[in-house]
Amino acid sequence: MPTTTTNAHAIREAINRLNSPDFDRWAAQTHKTGGCQRPIHLRGHVLHVDRATGRRLHTYTTAGEPDGVLRLPCKTRRASRCPACAETYRADTYHLIRAGLIGGKGVPETVTAHPALFITLTAPSFGPVHAYRDGKPCRPRRDAPTCPHGITQSCTTRHAADDPRLGEPLCPDCYDYTGSVLFNALAPVLWKRFTDALRRHLAKLDGLALAKLRHHLVVSFAKVAEYQRRGVVHLHAIIRLDGPGGPTSRPPAWATADLLADAVRHAARAVTATVPGLDGVPVLRWGEQLDIRPITLDGDLTEQAVAGYIAKYATKAAECVGTLDRRISPLDDLAALPLRPHARRLIAECLRLGQLDELADLRLIQWAHMLGFRGHFSTRSRHYSTTIGAIRAERAAYVRNEEISTGRLPLLDEDTVLVISEWTYAGKGYSAGDLLVAALTASRLAHMGGDVW
Repeated sequence: MPTTTTNAHAIREAINRLNSPDFDRWAAQTHKTGGCQRPIHLRGHVLHVDRATGRRLHTYTTAGEPDGVLRLPCKTRRASRCPACAETYRADTYHLIRAGLIGGKGVPETVTAHPALFITLTAPSFGPVHAYRDGKPCRPRRDAPTCPHGITQSCTTRHAADDPRLGEPLCPDCYDYTGSVLFNALAPVLWKRFTDALRRHLAKLDGLALAKLRHHLVVSFAKVAEYQRRGVVHLHAIIRLDGPGGPTSRPPAWATADLLADAVRHAARAVTATVPGLDGVPVLRWGEQLDIRPITLDGDLTEQAVAGYIAKYATKAAECVGTLDRRISPLDDLAALPLRPHARRLIAECLRLGQLDELADLRLIQWAHMLGFRGHFSTRSRHYSTTIGAIRAERAAYVRNEEISTGRLPLLDEDTVLVISEWTYAGKGYSAGDLLVAALTASRLAHMGGDVW
């Protein structure tokens, strides 16, 4: 009955929106958000004033807009929250990554001659889990031992790719939930120590002091974190060797891809992380599996494939593990939340560890929904290529120039025109009825293959 009532209310609301006199303007606003499912609502105005005379040249106010607000895209990177905005973020990340491999966006084309590797740093094992084997049995073992909790450490099931049990431990009571959570929390520390160790080893290979390495060589990188089904992160990274001027200068002749690969292997084995003051926690390090592959323009791993791979994971989070896409409070009833048992125990461990004084700096309670991982999902070094902000500014400038050329905005000289703006936040998202109409208008636009307003 509640669902029927809600649907009936949404339908009435949708009909009212469709029949409203300002529907065309509302539809135009919705279209300009690019299909955003959670647009930001702003109230305010913008005035363009002639500095010399004080005359108003152009005025915009939201008072005449539908519902008195301006709707803007939320710009989230998470596909689970807004697929449309996440697709924009994915495309921007793709161009950012690809520019660092073949040039463009301020990076010279000569960067293609710089040694570059695509590497994957994995997490260690915290206990056997169910795995997808492409039609083969999961974990078949003859005379498999039985754990202290009475569970046989074997699985002969041929799991499907969408089996919800994938990544869940054979025995949850044997699984090291503490180690899994702390590895996620310390993964940014391990990455920082990995890059430091990489630079130290490169300097050592050429007989240089670390402080002098930057005068000969710059290590540039871009990385992204990927959640595995078991709830731990792997890091995928592009590592490129540049000269002292960054991508505009060639690296020294001794800085080859093979030398970089040796340095990566050394750094991955050498670095560790611990939790000071916490007893019984093992030393954390990268997993034994380390994938190192050269990036080529025409081989098995092209710059397009790498850019697409990293951009895809830049829009994802921990949803594949079965957790929530929002912060979880210690006051939440975990038993009542729609969680897989494995994700529930990982979150419970985050909340438990977060109450320890020794782990206060890790903010595990704040990042419990992310299973302890608190780093940025997609990062790059300063010299790798352009930035997401620069790409967005370029797109905004293009839209503004288009509006000026079509007469929607006046041609203004920034030296002689004063811009006065005032904005206040007025909410976000759609009501149930508006969401229904937005979906219908987006479907109509896609069907007609163009702008319908």
